[in-house]
Amino acid sequence: MKVVVSCINFIRAKGLKHRQFQEFLSELESAHGDVLYYTEVRWLSRGKVLRRFYELLPEINAFLHSKDKTVPELIDPEWKWHLAFLTDVTEMLNSLNLQLQGQGKLICDMYSHIKAFEVKLALLLEQVKKHNFIHLPATQNLSAENPAVLFPAEKCVEALEMLKAQFGVRFREQHVNAKEIRLFQNPFVADIDEAQPSYQFELAELQNCDVLKDAFKPNSLIDFYAALPNDTYPNIKKHAMKMSTLFGSTYICEQTFSRMKLLKTPMRSRLTDEHLHQCLRLAVTRMEPDIQLLTSQMQAHSSH
Repeated sequence: MKVVVSCINFIRAKGLKHRQFQEFLSELESAHGDVLYYTEVRWLSRGKVLRRFYELLPEINAFLHSKDKTVPELIDPEWKWHLAFLTDVTEMLNSLNLQLQGQGKLICDMYSHIKAFEVKLALLLEQVKKHNFIHLPATQNLSAENPAVLFPAEKCVEALEMLKAQFGVRFREQHVNAKEIRLFQNPFVADIDEAQPSYQFELAELQNCDVLKDAFKPNSLIDFYAALPNDTYPNIKKHAMKMSTLFGSTYICEQTFSRMKLLKTPMRSRLTDEHLHQCLRLAVTRMEPDIQLLTSQMQAHSSH
């Protein structure tokens, strides 16, 4: 990654050199018109930067050579393997990150994506050991272009094993609470015998209620649990409230901070803490103001 960032900075650091590179790509009728900047703050940029750099690698190497700048790694076959492999794996992580972001994401949805990624990772590990790159497009493309160049399987397998181990540690808590998450995700398929005693009688009632079975929709869990009678299912509702309020990612925190920066500008000098709080709640939740009700209340107030 250091080599990639260094080359990009060399190209884009000065305006003249940057324009010359863009003209160079235009003359070659390249598929892309420029390289992308990398920034650690924007976590999706790593995969996009690597992909663009990999696809422009011959053009970048030729341009640097024309500027009397030699980067040995760009012509090193093993380094190219690592670049292609890193590009593919990083894009997989980017895809997972996108699945975990967004409003209304519940812990059960995120946990499903995590489990799916771990299965993909295990499958990928076995395939890479056999030099099967069917799910690694950049690596597969490089393999087709240079079949005689030996693939550094040992290092790539080691990297995948390390990533797999890190996932196991990072999401260990979710695996420990898998039954609790599954109970929240679909209480109708939960094993009553394995459930906590406080849930067992309530689950027996719930799983044998045809009306609630018909009303259950996995894509609207919050509405389903909110409609359950509190007298009949107090513990299940408490469990649902606990699960639905878990922060599975930092998305809401990051979104709130970004929205606050947009709202608190020097031009809004009359913005109070109360107004800011209300604006942030509207921005980061699914609350929708009843405009007709508010309008009618204002009209009634002004008529007095």
